[in-house]
Amino acid sequence: MDDAAGSQPQSSETIDPPARRGRLRRIVIDTEPLRIPAFRRLWLSGVVTAVGSQLGTVAVPKQLYDLTGSSAWVGLAGAFAVVPLIVFGLWGGAIADAVDRRKLLLVTNVGVALTSVLLWAQAATELNSPWVVLVLLGMQQAFFAVNMPTRSAVIARLIPVHLMPSAQALSSTTFSLSAVFGPLLAGALLPIVGVSALFLIDAVALTATLWAVYRLPPLPPLTDSTSRRAGLREVVDGFRYVATRSVLLASFLLDIIAMVAGMPRALFPEMAERTFGDPPGGGSALGLLYAAIPLGAGVCGLFSGWLMRVQRHGVAIAFSVVAWGVAVIGFGLSGSVWWAVAFLALAGAADMVSMVFRGAMLQAAVTDEMRGRMQGMFTVVVAGGPRVADMLHGAAGASVGAGVAAAGGGALVVVLTVVAVVLLPAFWRYVAPRAEAPAQR
Repeated sequence: MDDAAGSQPQSSETIDPPARRGRLRRIVIDTEPLRIPAFRRLWLSGVVTAVGSQLGTVAVPKQLYDLTGSSAWVGLAGAFAVVPLIVFGLWGGAIADAVDRRKLLLVTNVGVALTSVLLWAQAATELNSPWVVLVLLGMQQAFFAVNMPTRSAVIARLIPVHLMPSAQALSSTTFSLSAVFGPLLAGALLPIVGVSALFLIDAVALTATLWAVYRLPPLPPLTDSTSRRAGLREVVDGFRYVATRSVLLASFLLDIIAMVAGMPRALFPEMAERTFGDPPGGGSALGLLYAAIPLGAGVCGLFSGWLMRVQRHGVAIAFSVVAWGVAVIGFGLSGSVWWAVAFLALAGAADMVSMVFRGAMLQAAVTDEMRGRMQGMFTVVVAGGPRVADMLHGAAGASVGAGVAAAGGGALVVVLTVVAVVLLPAFWRYVAPRAEAPAQR
């Protein structure tokens, strides 16, 4: 009896934990880049910065509305944010290609933290000037616009090329989840500590990240930097570089198509009230709609291990953008808020896949001396596209109805994506470089 028992096969929990862990790694997000200390410090600082910045994202419009009682002032904040984001995003990328990127990160991190301190000071002292808030917001966005492409350009110097998709998944997941939980945290803290404290928490969080950036290795340009400049000519050179490389051109173009034609967030307030039954003052449907896309992206990021086995990055981006368009069509045709949330979450998941591979492609298919400028353009496209979409979808919704405008935008995404891939076939054929292979140009 004992022999029989001893001869019985053991359970999989006993004999095969390595295989089980291997299967799990193929499903959940790949954390291998975090084994590299420099990247781990940079990523952790990004986590703190992302959550802190979301507090500021809530605090600025809240204070402006409290001071003026007008949504027009809140809308004006968008202009004060997007103009420096575009100008300094492009110029900041050129600067990142000409100087030591570690030093530039330190300077811009200090600038962002200092403007948060000033925002706290004006709120705590009850200065009560909306113009001061707007000017400080513009200053902060200028520092942020230089910081973001620099931070992204650093990644390729810290990790091997085959870990680029994993690193992009970690960064994108952090951003998406912060967009869900940051505003929730701000909403919970506002009644307790007030607007000024949100600015202070943001400033403290940003200051804490300086140590992580300080610990990075020196990151000077790989080529001779004595003649490197960061003027208008260098910015224009970045556009020429993209124009001559169809893979990069298609990557930017598909992102513009997805965000400009298919981002329906300007329609959320109208659909929440007229389609899903929110009261005029606002209700739960509106909050669910705004949270759905980042929530879908965050969940997809947490289970993104399978993405690391995909080599045809161009194909993956094209399919994910089409999936985004189809999901937006479903959202526009939804008669139930839960169906709308489900479709938006699917759109967020598709956008996460696109972000991972676009980011990896941008790192691997670009030379280091151009990487900052490419990341600057990427920042402008990612930040500026949805704002253009707000204007277009708002006008279309007023003309033909919110649901029709959303569904039509999604259909346009599908059509334009197919056209772009047909016209730029090199993008469809793009294969990620292997660990030992040189990056494709």
